Amino acid sequence: MGTVSKALSLLTYFNHGRTGIGLSDLTRLSGMNKATVYRLMTELQESGFVEQTDGDRMYRLGPQVLRLAALREAAVPILSVSRRVLRDLSDETGETTHLSLLQGGQLNSLSHAYSPRHATKVMMEDAEVLTFHGTSSGLAVMAYSDPDFTDSLLSQPLEARTPATITDPGEIRAQIADVRSCGMAQSIGGYEADVHSHAVPVFGPDRQVIGALAVAAPVSRMSQEQKQLIPAALRRAGATLTHRIGGSAPADYPQDSTA
Repeated sequence: MGTVSKALSLLTYFNHGRTGIGLSDLTRLSGMNKATVYRLMTELQESGFVEQTDGDRMYRLGPQVLRLAALREAAVPILSVSRRVLRDLSDETGETTHLSLLQGGQLNSLSHAYSPRHATKVMMEDAEVLTFHGTSSGLAVMAYSDPDFTDSLLSQPLEARTPATITDPGEIRAQIADVRSCGMAQSIGGYEADVHSHAVPVFGPDRQVIGALAVAAPVSRMSQEQKQLIPAALRRAGATLTHRIGGSAPADYPQDSTA
């Protein structure tokens, strides 16, 4: 990993639950030595990507990140477009919906919507880094990614977040083949215990996968009716989101299959 990649990787540890991070925590999270983290954060601070408040030794994201995010949203307004799609999908299914985007070698949760229909729901966090092998979103993305990218992911150590997480590369490849045959991924307890999620890939203007749209529900609510409703609603919503951002599905993406 080059110097630039190392510096940018430090920014991925910030999220809604961790808006400020100290040097010691960044060192622990990144696995780098403290001197390297300090040097990289100093360079990021000088460029405006992070900042420290007066008298505070904690780092937080700086104004340069906001400027780049605004430029990205102006060029490809996927965040604003996705909010309506997520809201409509959540209303139709009665469950939590979320959008994740492929950013370099990571899959990051971008936005989500909750349904008011149930007091118990799957909770999400924007900017959360999702695993590829343990989530339906990750499986949907891998199924339509460049094979070299998928090979690279599956050659790395795969974390078992729950007892149901599949970590065997051969089994994961079999899951990916199933996704390609029907256009939709499923994961039951692979990322969070007792959560059943479905996901479809989202494609950009170049017909390349850029992320995934998903519905996550407690396993206890996955009735036969929901097992039919969620895939149908999700397939329509995925096609709508891809269309609204100017994207197109590749020719081999199944259009009318049932999950």
